Amino acid sequence: MSTSLSGSGSGTQTPGREPTGSRPARTRRAARTDTPITATGLAVKVVLLGLTAGIAVWAAFPLIEAEKWAGLALLLATTAGLFYLYLSRRHVPAKYLVPGTLFLIAFQIFPVLYTASTAFTNFGDGHRGTKDDAIVAIQTASVKQVPGSTEYALSVATQGDPATGPLVFLVSDPQSGKVSAGDANGLRELDAADVTVATGGKVTAAEGYTVLNFGQASARSAEITGLVVPTESGALRSSGLSRAYEGKAVRAYDEGCDCIRDTESGRTWTADAETGAFVAADGERLAQGWKVNVGLRNFSRVLTDPNISGPFFGTLIWNFAFALGSTGLTFVLGMAIALALHSPRMRGTNIYRVLLILPYAMPSFAMLLVWRDMFNTDFGLINNLFGLGVDWFGQDWSARVAVILVQLWLGYPYMFLVATGALQAIPRELTEATSVDGASPWQSFRSVTLPLLLVALSPLLIASFAYNFNNFNAIYLTTEGGPFPADNPTSGATDLLITYTYRLAFGAQGAEYGLAAAVSIFIFTIVAVVSAVSFRRTRQQEEVYS
Repeated sequence: MSTSLSGSGSGTQTPGREPTGSRPARTRRAARTDTPITATGLAVKVVLLGLTAGIAVWAAFPLIEAEKWAGLALLLATTAGLFYLYLSRRHVPAKYLVPGTLFLIAFQIFPVLYTASTAFTNFGDGHRGTKDDAIVAIQTASVKQVPGSTEYALSVATQGDPATGPLVFLVSDPQSGKVSAGDANGLRELDAADVTVATGGKVTAAEGYTVLNFGQASARSAEITGLVVPTESGALRSSGLSRAYEGKAVRAYDEGCDCIRDTESGRTWTADAETGAFVAADGERLAQGWKVNVGLRNFSRVLTDPNISGPFFGTLIWNFAFALGSTGLTFVLGMAIALALHSPRMRGTNIYRVLLILPYAMPSFAMLLVWRDMFNTDFGLINNLFGLGVDWFGQDWSARVAVILVQLWLGYPYMFLVATGALQAIPRELTEATSVDGASPWQSFRSVTLPLLLVALSPLLIASFAYNFNNFNAIYLTTEGGPFPADNPTSGATDLLITYTYRLAFGAQGAEYGLAAAVSIFIFTIVAVVSAVSFRRTRQQEEVYS
């Protein structure tokens, strides 16, 4: 019995403890990798998860108010998934991949999907909200003062900056003396303790509001005149800067005929569900409509409407010429300079390289504005230096030449840098071998150096083409798309599709976001196809020279 108790060989074990040799290997690996979290790491995790919870709560209230239950469910599922992922010790790779994936969805996939969905709607000025919103806007905009209507002492205020904050009417009832604040959402009564009312009923101060003085109100007189405050019996409008009246709407919605009736003229505008507008029998449309799906109408307008398709295809041709010219010329010049400085007989190459990359170091938007002044017809440096009298931005071809020259100056340093790096990666033995075989420098460059350069630089050239195809700043900061023909102020000679789209979306004739989104889809498709074909050719070229 004593022998059995005193044995200390490998087969014995302490009661309640598993022998080390019999512990599963997976358990031992887990024990080695489960390192304790430091206090700093724990604090960072708590802060980030707390921030995530705060953002989720902040985003949940608008979804609940709008009754977007699917969005709310997605928000809750995503938040719960993030908490599970970062509070557990499992799924370590996912801890690193999930943040990048979420940012990709938020900043890349969602904007693309939203743009694509907008392209199938009539979203734009006059077509932003629902049909009910349009009816309210039409009725309130038609409010007119009627004899005997109540007048109020008016003070114009803002919530925030007097110059840019949202306008609010502070009015006091002449009978009860109650003070109310009104905006486009309606009137709400204020606590008497929170306002100061002067003799005559005019509000001079109110808690939470900034009362505008005469000068500040005069600067925003157009906005004040256009502000209509809905009330239970009509609407409130300003009469000057110190008085307001409650009027009646001349135009009212008739649910029976689904139309807007004008009580003064008797005209009727019937709702058109396809276009999202109220249309009269003679074709007249009210300016205020609502957002509806229009299917492929925006895309067909781009291709078939003469007012759009003509400028679109003309702009597309110039867009390709600009992108190819900007990319090709900058590559040729940058490569030529790189070849010259790569020669072993060249001295002072470091100084030259510093001087040559100066345009690349300058802020491009500032340089574009400088070049715009340099091409000025009357006092520009270009005309004065060379004794010219060219109206660079007044004629189609001279304006196009000017913007390409500006792009050449701005873009060649980048091509010079990447070409320099690619040349240094090419073994000198290859070019020396061609010289031994009797090849001329041009033959050596064409047969050896250039193909190897293109293999290395083709992806960068494709990226540069895509960038120049949508180079908004290059055009808008120099020519603003001009010169424009007399019969079409929306499409200029130097317009790219991106600037043309910008003008459609934010032009003086009214924003057409749906149409602009459709043009954006065309741009995306063109760039994607050109890039895909180019990358395929690049892979074939790499296989030949690999």
